[in-house]
Amino acid sequence: MTDRQSRDFAADSARRGITRRALVAASTSAAALHWLAAGTASGAGSPGAAGTLQPYASYWYPETFPESQPPDPGAVWRSLKDWRPQDDPDLPFNTSSVPLAERFTPTPANTTARRDQARVTALVSFAGTASNPSQGSAQADYYALTNWAYIDELVFWGGSSGEGVILAPNAPVVDAAHRHGVRVLGNVFLPPVAYGGLLKWTRELVQQDASGRFPIADKLIQVARAHGFDGWFLNGETSGGDPELGRLFADFTAALRRGAPDLAITWYDAFTIEGDVSWQGALNDRNAAFFHRAGRRQADGMFLDFRWSAARLASSAAYARRLGRSPYELFAGLNVEPGGWNGSYDWDAFAPDERDHVTSYSYYRPEWTLHSLPHATRTPAQFHARDDRFWAGQHSDPARPEGPGRWRPAARHVADSSTVTSLPFATTFNTGHGVAWYEDGERTGETEWNHLGVQDVLPARRWLLHTAGERPEAGFDFADAWHGGSSVLVDGSLTCPVTLELYQTRLTPACDAVVEIAHRVDGGSAPVTVEVAVAVTEAARPGRPAPYRLLPAAAVTAADGWTTSAVVLDGIRAIRALGVRLSSPGGGTARWRLGALAVRDTEPVAPAAPSGLRVTGSRATVPGAAEVRLAWRRDGGARHYVVHQELPGGGRRFLGGTSGGAFYVPVVRRSGSEARTRLTVRAVGAHYSASAPAPVDLPW
Repeated sequence: MTDRQSRDFAADSARRGITRRALVAASTSAAALHWLAAGTASGAGSPGAAGTLQPYASYWYPETFPESQPPDPGAVWRSLKDWRPQDDPDLPFNTSSVPLAERFTPTPANTTARRDQARVTALVSFAGTASNPSQGSAQADYYALTNWAYIDELVFWGGSSGEGVILAPNAPVVDAAHRHGVRVLGNVFLPPVAYGGLLKWTRELVQQDASGRFPIADKLIQVARAHGFDGWFLNGETSGGDPELGRLFADFTAALRRGAPDLAITWYDAFTIEGDVSWQGALNDRNAAFFHRAGRRQADGMFLDFRWSAARLASSAAYARRLGRSPYELFAGLNVEPGGWNGSYDWDAFAPDERDHVTSYSYYRPEWTLHSLPHATRTPAQFHARDDRFWAGQHSDPARPEGPGRWRPAARHVADSSTVTSLPFATTFNTGHGVAWYEDGERTGETEWNHLGVQDVLPARRWLLHTAGERPEAGFDFADAWHGGSSVLVDGSLTCPVTLELYQTRLTPACDAVVEIAHRVDGGSAPVTVEVAVAVTEAARPGRPAPYRLLPAAAVTAADGWTTSAVVLDGIRAIRALGVRLSSPGGGTARWRLGALAVRDTEPVAPAAPSGLRVTGSRATVPGAAEVRLAWRRDGGARHYVVHQELPGGGRRFLGGTSGGAFYVPVVRRSGSEARTRLTVRAVGAHYSASAPAPVDLPW
């Protein structure tokens, strides 16, 4: 890009962030009407702010606020310098509860993906800065990112001059990413002057106290520790500084590194050591001090602005090597927000097929896969099919990672990763959103929902099917599920047996280990014979299938409904890949669903019921309805928690799920004239067995 194009893009990004915040607030209002709750669409994170208890992801200014403009609608201005975790009533809702999983890289699914070269990061805006719910919301229409296997790091993108310029990730996104071994960074966005950016915010960010410490660096460390995420993306785009400010910003970055060596720092290349803003599209003398200085690592990575060229990337890679750093710690920015796979990108500049990769790369706003679909008619299944196409190619097959058009999906360059390394392992293929909620194959919730914190560890290679005949379609489907909101649907003619690869693993089961599946066929489907496919060694080379052993599971028909099948792994002491093989007598057309898969070598044990359940806040909204905040003590044996309302006559109503120890319920509806409504929380264990309910009463 030219200097002017780069400036215009950065400024327009700030403007679009503000605009989208308002749009997201409007869509949340529609969801609130669906739930019959007043006041759940706007407001900020503290109880009672703007008349609601709704908690939102945390956001701040470094110290002081805009000088002449009022807050954007729904925003509450906060100073990070004044923030203390013990005073933050929303912190329990914003705290991640899932540790960062270790991951490994198996033999790639194709011959072009590399295991040790280019990596991929993603800069994603899940909602507006001041309207990013802490605990999901009552709508299925959500960017439920699932292709974590190709991502090394996610930046929780946001910040604007009218809301706040420092944004911490919400807990559901962190929990989902951590289950898949992906780091999540908060965002420090100092906007361009043309769109409200004030140079004083840059100066406040890098201020030193009388002892020479950087108080805001200490606060950023404290925020990351308290919230449970992995570091910060530093993006300075406010012009007007001087060399002294440039030096202070470099010293600030060094202090952030010294104060928390385990936290990741990624630097955006706009701010220069001269203290001004000049988008480089390269690592060079003007920004290297923020990446590596005096023989020491400053940032772990650098996002190279979209104005990069093949020559700039080559020189940047050489510069990184001279500093003793890997060129794959540099990320060429790809602006996929306007056109996704329809855009024009010089792939060979950073990830050529026939020689070593030059640098890594980063997608800016890959949520295009959702927002480019018609808002009024798009469905979760349509979104996931489109998102899988973005990451794996037009065939939704990582063995053939091609197009559409000139697009090169991540699966073409980057080998997928897995976190399936220990037993018990279980999944219900829950993507973290749905049009209903299911438990043990029964529909127990009728409302739409999203909460990435309850997302499962999902198959990486979507969708890798091996067959000598016609290839059926495979994908996430939301019309039925075993637990959560989704299942895997295989739909098509089974003219020959089809093996669906699901997980690459590093499992070492003990004696008497079993694989269990919950599965069914839909009405009108041909009968399906199912075998569990287990590989004890990896594929011999990239692009080859794993050497599977087939273990008979069951034959199912539509009349059977959900069927649970257990297969004993007799003599198998290593599992390197898991899948299923499907066949049908006469090669009929099948609609077969997989709702759950588990590998265990011990008997399932239900977790203990949550303790200390209490109502921490409630507020009447409309007659006969209230919003409620709940909290309880987390137990290490729980994978996640499910919240219900107990109904007169013995029924119950699903209210939500979370992996944390606090939950906001936008609407509890009174049943008739009852004096109290009983709410319960159940812990769900690693095997998806539920605890006894922990009760608490809400008086009316």
